[in-house]
Amino acid sequence: MNLLEHPRRNNKMIKTPLLSQAAFGPVEYFAQLTKGSVILEMHSHYNRQSYRNRYHIMGANGQLALSIPVEKNKNGKVTDKDVKIAYHTPWQHNHWHSLVSAYNSSPFFQFYSDEIEPFFRDKHPNLFDFNLKSTELLCELLGIDVKIDLTDDFIDPEHNDFLDLRDHIHPKAPINRALTGTSTIPYKQVFDERHGFQPNLSILDLLFNKGPEALLVLEEMNGI
Repeated sequence: MNLLEHPRRNNKMIKTPLLSQAAFGPVEYFAQLTKGSVILEMHSHYNRQSYRNRYHIMGANGQLALSIPVEKNKNGKVTDKDVKIAYHTPWQHNHWHSLVSAYNSSPFFQFYSDEIEPFFRDKHPNLFDFNLKSTELLCELLGIDVKIDLTDDFIDPEHNDFLDLRDHIHPKAPINRALTGTSTIPYKQVFDERHGFQPNLSILDLLFNKGPEALLVLEEMNGI
């Protein structure tokens, strides 16, 4: 794990972002990945009220939150790396149906759907593994060149060698430019004439709507 700061494209030094895992994370999350190097926390206590197993898309009737069910732990708290995905409900079918309904008419859904669909068909026992593999694929599709390191132990919040965003990229928290260096950049969305622009949806929204230009939006969010 690289603990050193890394250079930004304008040659200013920035701290390496320290992130929690995310399920098809929001555009803010992927904007951090464009910085070239991130650390993913594996050893924090799992928090259901987060992007770890939840992502937001825009449908015809407005925003829709999709949650990946996880197995309950009989011993109470469990670390992120040990959370198991539950398959007692057909959530994969339901999520994919929602994505098709929301984005089938978007400019690039058909272009990327064959790459994305296996995550809603194949069974991944571990949530962290599911999130990491889907994040890596999305980085590849977006053209993001990033080095993703994993923590060996829990990193104390007092550790100031990183830009600690584990609790700041959160469904209930708006983008905080002063903290993250990231700002909202509007882009064309399928239902924006009906609902207006909806910021910080899942990266899938940006990918399906902007395709190869999605990376430009992410870089502009960081002022690159």
